[in-house]
Amino acid sequence: MINAQQPKTKDLPKHVAFIMDGNRRWAKKHKLSIIAGHHKAAFETIEPLIDFAIKRGIAYVTFWAFSTENWSREAEEVNGLLNLFREALSDNINKLYAKGAQMRAIGDITKFPSDISRQIIDGVEKTRKNSRIVVTFALNYGGRDEIIRAIRTLPNTNYPLQNITSENLSTLLDTVHMPDPDLLIRTGGEQRLSGFLAWQSVYSELYFTDVLFPDFTPDEFEKALVEYQRRQRRFGR
Repeated sequence: MINAQQPKTKDLPKHVAFIMDGNRRWAKKHKLSIIAGHHKAAFETIEPLIDFAIKRGIAYVTFWAFSTENWSREAEEVNGLLNLFREALSDNINKLYAKGAQMRAIGDITKFPSDISRQIIDGVEKTRKNSRIVVTFALNYGGRDEIIRAIRTLPNTNYPLQNITSENLSTLLDTVHMPDPDLLIRTGGEQRLSGFLAWQSVYSELYFTDVLFPDFTPDEFEKALVEYQRRQRRFGR
């Protein structure tokens, strides 16, 4: 069902980022295993949102799939997530390629088992020439971790520390090849960013919804776009 109040075609965000919260609560609500919520998100929720973004002409979408803090969850859930990544990457890379979507990844993927890291790298390479939309997955990603990793690379650059600027530091971040998010959506009812895109989100419009991510449909995406277009973006001016 399409929302009667559709967003205007102009003034749409170029980049929308998602904090995909609520998968575990969705599973508990439906009396299913924790992994079932993550599975529904990976195989049923994300693709329609990508298709909707393509339809609306949104150039970039980013999904936070695994944080640097998620390693501290129960071993059974972490192992289940790793196996889900293996399955989902294999399936979704081919779908993204067929859609003309370019896949990217941000985060420190070296911490994953080598077969998963290789799948990610292969997916990025396979879709590199696609240009219909850029779909980024934040994997083993944390905003503070990203900034620390960037600072650690400074000695290998030509940037004198005393002359470092926000512009040249931005070139060392994982997101160097994409614009900052115009709209950042968090599902699941929590109203915080939890470090997601900490540097890049300073002027993002924030949209919080109680809808759990597995239930976040294109209609819900549309509601977020309508709200986005009501906002006045001043960028501190």
